[in-house]
Amino acid sequence: MSNKITIIGSGSVGATIAYTMTVTGLAAEIVMIDINVEKSLGEALDIRQGTPFCDPVSIYAGSYADAVGSDIVVITSGVARKPGQTRLELAQKNVDIMKSVIPQISKYAPDAIYVLVANPVDILTYQFYKYSDIPNNHILGSGTLLDTARLRARLAEYYSLSQKSVHAYVFGEHGDSSFVPWSLANISNIPIDDYKDALSNKEQIVPDLDHAEVEKYIRTSGGKIIARKGATFFAVAISVTHLCRSILSGSDSAMSVSTMMNGEYGIDDVCLSTLNIVGRNGVEGKLEAPLTEEEVKSLQHSANCLKEVISSLDFE
Repeated sequence: MSNKITIIGSGSVGATIAYTMTVTGLAAEIVMIDINVEKSLGEALDIRQGTPFCDPVSIYAGSYADAVGSDIVVITSGVARKPGQTRLELAQKNVDIMKSVIPQISKYAPDAIYVLVANPVDILTYQFYKYSDIPNNHILGSGTLLDTARLRARLAEYYSLSQKSVHAYVFGEHGDSSFVPWSLANISNIPIDDYKDALSNKEQIVPDLDHAEVEKYIRTSGGKIIARKGATFFAVAISVTHLCRSILSGSDSAMSVSTMMNGEYGIDDVCLSTLNIVGRNGVEGKLEAPLTEEEVKSLQHSANCLKEVISSLDFE
């Protein structure tokens, strides 16, 4: 395997992504870059000392010049969200950080596929589209991939099922205006609201599915974790590793990731999450899944929330 991945940002998220990629054998070479060089040196050394028990990998701290030849660049750099703070409240600080990152990394890795993870991820993905020379299909944000994982985990708990049997997505902003298009949700092709009635064992105790409770759980999970332990990084690292595996394997998987909207669902000039086909060339295309009228309105509302923030920011 000759895959090379560069991770910009060696904080909790970046370091955990590097660790997860190492133990899963995703890449042969992993470069960690951070303005705090000592931090990236320490994280890379800590992971590297465990690699004799993993698939062969070279993981080290480097500079932007070391990103040459990267297949994927994962960007996690930015100020972390504090307890009680929304992702959108981070916007200008992390936009300013991205202003310096974009020209430096795109100079050395112009052919890489860029995965934006730092928050607010939809805003930073939009910034990368507008202010870099990277091809559009090589830019995507992790978006609601993590929210989708949280949704499936919660639904699996509801029904005491394997998470792999649950098929459902979160659309829109990775944040407060996200929503679940319930019309697409199913368990092994059975519409999720019909699942309880489809069970042959009528004595099995199955709770009624409370859509509002599940959506609240998804939206507040990140804040709860931050309040309890100071940061979120395990689930996002697993999600991003899964996304990068789909890119490197060329498996052309349908994922809820953040990309530029170009008229789909009546939305344009904003990045948010709907279904995209992700493969070796990055974004291979979009899936304009059939939504109900209310779901389209929810997606448009989420787009408008993001556009309102975008209009207040200084990207220059």
